[in-house]
Amino acid sequence: MRMMKEVVPNLLTKGINYLFPPVCGNCGDAIWDNTGICSDCWKDLTFISGTCCHSCGYPFELSHGGEMLCGECLHSPKSFDKCRAALIYNVHSKDMIIGFKHADKTHLTALFTRWLSSCGHETLGNADIIAPVPLHRRRLLRRRYNQSALLAHGLARLHRKRHVPSLLLRTKNTSSQGQFSMTGRWRNVRNAFVLNKKFEKDVDGKNVILIDDVYTTGATLDACARVLKKSGVASVSAIVLARVTKE
Repeated sequence: MRMMKEVVPNLLTKGINYLFPPVCGNCGDAIWDNTGICSDCWKDLTFISGTCCHSCGYPFELSHGGEMLCGECLHSPKSFDKCRAALIYNVHSKDMIIGFKHADKTHLTALFTRWLSSCGHETLGNADIIAPVPLHRRRLLRRRYNQSALLAHGLARLHRKRHVPSLLLRTKNTSSQGQFSMTGRWRNVRNAFVLNKKFEKDVDGKNVILIDDVYTTGATLDACARVLKKSGVASVSAIVLARVTKE
């Protein structure tokens, strides 16, 4: 009986995949299993592994040993304690992530969650709360979902952690960060977030992990972490799907 329970769903899945083949989340070609990405696109992705900045996770080309900081973090220390990213944001990963963010390719959530789990294993064990970087309610209504919340929910479920999607609130409907310079990005998100009053007593002394899709300058994560630290949170780490690096 147990074998039948395992075989029937597998056969059903294979049958559905045969009639309606899943497609690669990057190029759109049909694939024969629901992994989310084809082998050709997979090999083009650049995953971050090895030595990186202890604070922001910027990858180093050479191993320097110890807990090294990049020049940016030495010059401007971040409010969050640690950030890790799964892969490099470049021409090979850009369309896939934008599709997930803006084009309803939410079927990629499971795949991306596994990547986040892999790159964030250092901090997930001690996490008390996992929360997404929030969208302003107007943008959420227009987009219909918060891609960071999907990832946070998947990661919390995978690691059996508490997911609090409304831990932080975005009180300012800020313009898209993409149109600003580095300095402008920091100015754009200044005072844009507040702690949800419902959780004021829940965060004191807790270890919080923030989830976002792309790290560019760290301004958004820094603004969120600053609010949490002022609210008594013990540590704030971040796990992001991809990060921008210098060419």
